[in-house]
Amino acid sequence: MKKLLTLLLLCSGTAAATGNVSLPDYEQVTLDNGAVLLLARKADVPLVGMQVMLRGGAAIDPDGQEGMADLFAQLLTKGAGGREAAAFAEAVDSVGGRIDAASGLESITISADFMSRDANLMVDLVADMLMMPKLREGELGKLRTRTIEFIRSAKDNSPQSLIGAYGAAWHFGEHPYGNPTFGSETSLSNITFDSVVDYYKNDVGADRLIISVAGDIEVDEMKALLSERFGNWRKAGSALAEKGPPPRREGRRVLLVDKPGATQTYFWLGNTGVSIAYPQRAALDLGNTIYGGRFTSMLNTALRIDTGLTYGARSRLQRLLQPGSIAISSYTRTDATVEAVDIALDVTKAFYGLAIDDELLLSAQNYVLGNFPTDYETAAQVAGEIATLRFYGLEDSYINTYADQIRGVTPDDIAAVVPDVYPSLDDLSIVFIGDAELIRDEVAKYGPVTEMKIVDPGFSPNED
Repeated sequence: MKKLLTLLLLCSGTAAATGNVSLPDYEQVTLDNGAVLLLARKADVPLVGMQVMLRGGAAIDPDGQEGMADLFAQLLTKGAGGREAAAFAEAVDSVGGRIDAASGLESITISADFMSRDANLMVDLVADMLMMPKLREGELGKLRTRTIEFIRSAKDNSPQSLIGAYGAAWHFGEHPYGNPTFGSETSLSNITFDSVVDYYKNDVGADRLIISVAGDIEVDEMKALLSERFGNWRKAGSALAEKGPPPRREGRRVLLVDKPGATQTYFWLGNTGVSIAYPQRAALDLGNTIYGGRFTSMLNTALRIDTGLTYGARSRLQRLLQPGSIAISSYTRTDATVEAVDIALDVTKAFYGLAIDDELLLSAQNYVLGNFPTDYETAAQVAGEIATLRFYGLEDSYINTYADQIRGVTPDDIAAVVPDVYPSLDDLSIVFIGDAELIRDEVAKYGPVTEMKIVDPGFSPNED
């Protein structure tokens, strides 16, 4: 249905009238311990969604123990309160519910959705996860080993899944945004059970907590329940570390990750972009859609459709509390490495000088507006978006007026954001994963080359 709707919009000859999203009214309460509650009634179906966000995430992982937040998040579902891992999973499955926990760069997130009749159980389980996690040493060992094996397997069989980790580590360096969310073979090996316990004590607590619940609820009843369950929880043992904005890199530099015998080269080219609060968001989204954000984008058309050099090429905007990366990534056969990268750079140069006509603008508007509402359909999605707005300090208008902002963008607006956001082609951090013996001399044309091996246990040449 989503693909059909998008196709119909793309084929229409008038400005899209769809795409409007309006978040439901919600109540915000701050408890004495600092926990923030966000409560919205959305009673169209008998479901309740919950999103919990803990400030921190991979960006505050201890030095040398990157992956700590990710391992801790995985441990949260391995038993809590009076339930060991199997009993906890059974409690969720027996009522057809869902609870997931994961770490991002700036937060640990717990997402849940249950039938409204089981909302109390959902709250109890999530409260137990946060306030009484089992944190079993045996479970930690299994998760740590599994993650290390995943990284090793990906290096061997699927480097494409790691190109972003290499790109971030190479570009951001010592800045926390360079931390691989899932850690590295080296850093994961440094994480002990005692260090996880210390992490829980120091970096997890009510003063870093946002709890959003949306769905078929009575707001006052849910507020009372959440206040009772979370109101007496302790604060984190230490202050949240502040991070400044990462700089934009000047000039070019190349990291070559040697994978002997590789038949393909994976590449990443980027720099620092903008934060989530960038005011010209709508124009940027449309520009990136045209450049590399959809199947018919300029990048994908040139590298996949016209030349067949790759199965896909995209440009990605990482927008966080501070400016994240703006990068393009793709892969191609080894003997076409330079050809593919040169095409990507030529397309980028063309995009920087592109005169966007009304037809191209309308197509991008219809694409964005056709996809936008599908992210706000369920109670869990609504809870997640409300929590995200509060986490980043954004107003509801960030969502509620977005469709109108997209419709109001002009070609001149897009032309204005390109030099403001996208890096100069002379200022790029570049990563190649491939057979160094075959591409070393060729990729040197893009800048000074630093080499490391794919079997090295980290994602940076500076990591032991």
